[in-house]
Amino acid sequence: MEKLLRSFERCIPKPLYRWAQPIYHHTLAFANAIAYGFPSRRVKVIAVTGTKGKSSTVELVSAMLEEAGYTTALSNTIRFKVGDQSRPNLFKMSMPGRGFMQKFLRQAVHAGCDYAIIEMTSQGAALYRHTFIDIDVLVVTNISPEHIESHGSYENYVAAKLAIGRQFEKSPKKNKVLILNKDDVNLEQFKKLNVSQKIEYSLGQMKPYSLLDENIRGNGGLEFTYDCQQMTSHLSGTFNLYNILAAIKTAESQGVPLEKIASALRTFKEIKGRVERIEAGQDFTVIVDYAHTADSLEKLYQVFKGSRLIAVLGGTGGGRDRAKRKEMGKLAARFCHYVVLTNEDPYDEDPMHIINDVKMGVEEIWGVGHINKKPTIILDRRLAIRDAISHAKSGDVVLITGKGTDPFIMGANGNNIPWSDAQVTREELER
Repeated sequence: MEKLLRSFERCIPKPLYRWAQPIYHHTLAFANAIAYGFPSRRVKVIAVTGTKGKSSTVELVSAMLEEAGYTTALSNTIRFKVGDQSRPNLFKMSMPGRGFMQKFLRQAVHAGCDYAIIEMTSQGAALYRHTFIDIDVLVVTNISPEHIESHGSYENYVAAKLAIGRQFEKSPKKNKVLILNKDDVNLEQFKKLNVSQKIEYSLGQMKPYSLLDENIRGNGGLEFTYDCQQMTSHLSGTFNLYNILAAIKTAESQGVPLEKIASALRTFKEIKGRVERIEAGQDFTVIVDYAHTADSLEKLYQVFKGSRLIAVLGGTGGGRDRAKRKEMGKLAARFCHYVVLTNEDPYDEDPMHIINDVKMGVEEIWGVGHINKKPTIILDRRLAIRDAISHAKSGDVVLITGKGTDPFIMGANGNNIPWSDAQVTREELER
């Protein structure tokens, strides 16, 4: 069936395909919902959308619900989990298509899951992958510019996010809940959604809070007060306070007691590819993180700004988000003592062109050709990581960003190389 669909698509003239694409994808979504028996009607669905924090929030919500005794399924950029069975997401997309979401929900129903927690993306929504999924709770974390090339404009990007909200409005589920970040000024349009129960969260609800210092063993964390109860987390950074708060509000909306929420946070260690610490007995900290925009990169650097930082930076995927490359280079130069520029996901673009775009940002801050301050360029990502580690001294922090848990380096003509930043980093440390 899959081969027939792809053959059919290749036979259609591109202008006609672009015109018919919405109808085609909507019909495909409807057909798959029928084929799998509209499974979202038989399990509670929590959808998480926004620009940043989606995967982390999905993981946190699942942990809190499980602590309360519920069985969960989850789908995000990192992995797919149904009950006790978990497997990595190898699709290079957060919200796969061709019926995957409906099949995943059907598996959740068969496994007796009480909840399915799903990361919903703008690109998935643009391809109608969110349609015919009846949502009980919609969480919107934040909105900032991203995927502009693929959507055509920031307005189109926001419209794709709002399409998820419109689908939520039409959901026949009872007691629907919309959860919004009150501190994000870009969520005004979501506040207009016709949902009776709206819950807003703000960082002020966690005061007093403390961002615990990162030391040479990488031990940090968060302490905060919520509803007069002291809570702690192993996660780091202000951005994770927002993710935790979104998860708390979601869990509370489902009747999870605060003591269960606090217990889940205490035992929740880390999120793969999100400020993930790689330990091999070294006396410096090594972090693998998915940060791939200027905003997320700056927030990550700020977590460790009290240390001497070494950056491994790719820039972004080829053929998209070109405007952010220079900004990311400038950030690396501002925060980091040593910067290694390397390959990430060039696709069909010359990887050196991407690297040179980032280099321009570094040089704008450090100056061109300064003898002691210039970025190191190593195209081979493994060798770049090796070089960064070789320059680390006791107490330093090496930050390897851009891929997180991405399973491939995407090259030209659809070629890809199996990859894991965490695994390669661990191998290089153990050398």
